[in-house]
Amino acid sequence: MDTFLLMVHGILAVFLLGALTHQAFAVAWKPARGDQNFFANYRAVRAERYVTAVVVLYLVTYFVGGFLLYPEYRYLARPLLEQLHKNAIVGSFEIKEHFMTVGVVLLPVYWYLWKNPQTSTMARNLVTIVLTLLVWYGFIVGHLVNNSRGFGI
Repeated sequence: MDTFLLMVHGILAVFLLGALTHQAFAVAWKPARGDQNFFANYRAVRAERYVTAVVVLYLVTYFVGGFLLYPEYRYLARPLLEQLHKNAIVGSFEIKEHFMTVGVVLLPVYWYLWKNPQTSTMARNLVTIVLTLLVWYGFIVGHLVNNSRGFGI
């Protein structure tokens, strides 16, 4: 069951990462004009349409990782990593825990800024980019922790 939950968590994280990355590209650069190249087309999305999906995906991914998978990591995997002196892995996961919680706290701000068009575009873009960077960090660290033996770290 834990392997299944870990796979579900990973798939949800990929969906969240894709939605946030599309949205971040759309707000970070000027809108695309015409059919230019891959990156121009990648950012040529209607960023406001991703808001609900991002909030729901973030909360579901956070719940699966934080409440269903985390206890096993905390009581089985982390002590083993500590015994193997893999302090960088343990420490980066500790930071990930905090970053993902900061992301949860940012979600109401993110929602408000996107759902109220009169709000500051700069604030909306900044919160979107910060949330994207937090999720990218969490995604990379999650894979490193999950595969730490395979990486030889």
